[in-house]
This record gives sequence, C-alpha cells and structure tokens, in this order.
Amino acid sequence: MDSASSTELTDADLDTLSRQLGRPVRDVVEVGARCVCGNPLVATTAPRLSNGIPFPTTYYLTHPVITAAVSRLEAAGLMAEMTERLESDPVLAENYRAAHQHYLHMRKAIGERSGTGPVPEIDGVSAGGMPTRVKCLHVLVGHSLAAGPGVNPLGDEAVEGLAQWWTRETCSCAGAWDMAGSAPDRELSRHTRTQGLTPDELEAKRATRRSAAETARDNAARDSAARDSAVIPAADTHPPETP
Repeated sequence: MDSASSTELTDADLDTLSRQLGRPVRDVVEVGARCVCGNPLVATTAPRLSNGIPFPTTYYLTHPVITAAVSRLEAAGLMAEMTERLESDPVLAENYRAAHQHYLHMRKAIGERSGTGPVPEIDGVSAGGMPTRVKCLHVLVGHSLAAGPGVNPLGDEAVEGLAQWWTRETCSCAGAWDMAGSAPDRELSRHTRTQGLTPDELEAKRATRRSAAETARDNAARDSAARDSAVIPAADTHPPETP
C-alpha cells in the first residue's frame, strides 16, 4: 500500500495534523484520506474522546486549502440548495440516507478497531445533517474523501465544486500551513481546560459556568433597575399651550 492510500497513523502525521489545525490533535486513530503527496487531508477520530465525550464527527477535514474552499461553497448558499433538492428528489434522498448508514457503519468499525467500543449516546446520529438535510459541507466532504466516490452523493458534488481551488489529483500543500519551528503543543482554545476530565468533572465545570452566567445576568438586571429608578423625570413647570 502506498503512502497516499495508507490509513495508518504515524508520528509525522500527528505533527502535520497539528500544524494544519494550529493545535494539538486529539484522539485521532487513523488518517481518513491523504493528498497525492501523502500528507493527511482527513483525520479519523475515535467516536468517544479520551475525556469521555462522544464525538460524532468521525471524518474531520483538516487540510487548510480544502477547509477554506468548502467554507466558500457554504457561504455561497450550497447547503440550502442541497437541502431543497433532498426534499424534491427521492432518488437523491435515498442515496443520502444510504450515506448516513455508511457513516454509522464505519464509525462502529473504527470504534472497534480503536478500542473505544460502543457509544450509545450517538447511536443513529451521523453528522453533517445526514440523513435529511445538509448543515455542514466540511463533514460531507470529509466523508467523501475518506470513503471514496459513489458513497455520499452530496459530498461528491461538493468535492467536484472545489475544482477551482483543489482537486484529488493535485498537491496543494506547499505553504498551506506553518512548517517553521515545533508543531503546536498547547491547545489555545477553552477545550484545553477540559482535556482529560471525567464526565462528572466536565458536568461540574458546566454547572459552575451556568451558575456564573446566572449570577452575571442577575447582577446586570439589578444594575439596570437601579439606574432606571435613579432617573426620575423632572416635573413639567410650564403650563400647557392653549390652542
């Protein structure tokens, strides 16, 4: 098997994926699709993260050139157009439902291979809006690239729509991400504060955030009421005008 078709994850892949995303990757178990040069295009992620959170997006699109191009398609209104077609084209709708089932089947197999096992919280839930609508083209493109043509009809259409920016046959990696220095080793988003926590610890953190938000709302309401009561309109000392 050549490097452009291998799903085996290497340390070099992890380094590249972290550079592509600008953060350390988490719970990636395979490479779903590769560039013709061998670099990852799609990260295959375990259905349950190491902190216990279910993760339905099995195929995560990572290549910056492709993610930017897909965002352009989304901004142009392609998702709404596709959803409308699903409502009026029964053949397309049936093929899209089959893609949904394929996604679920592949996630289960990946869970078995990675040792994650069943994740009942997301049973029957795929990603990207499947099986009845389109809400994330990045998911559909990631699925199409990982599964190959003929599995996800709308993902395949979106891949074809990328042709002016990227194609399967062309390498667009040069300059697409920062290769200087070390790969990112710190998560700069708020997710870094939840990595490695148990479900109970995560729920405790969520409860703390909810409590803080409620306190802030109550304080804002009291401040607003105090300001309103302090502003008393002056009495009108001028007699009304007579017609």
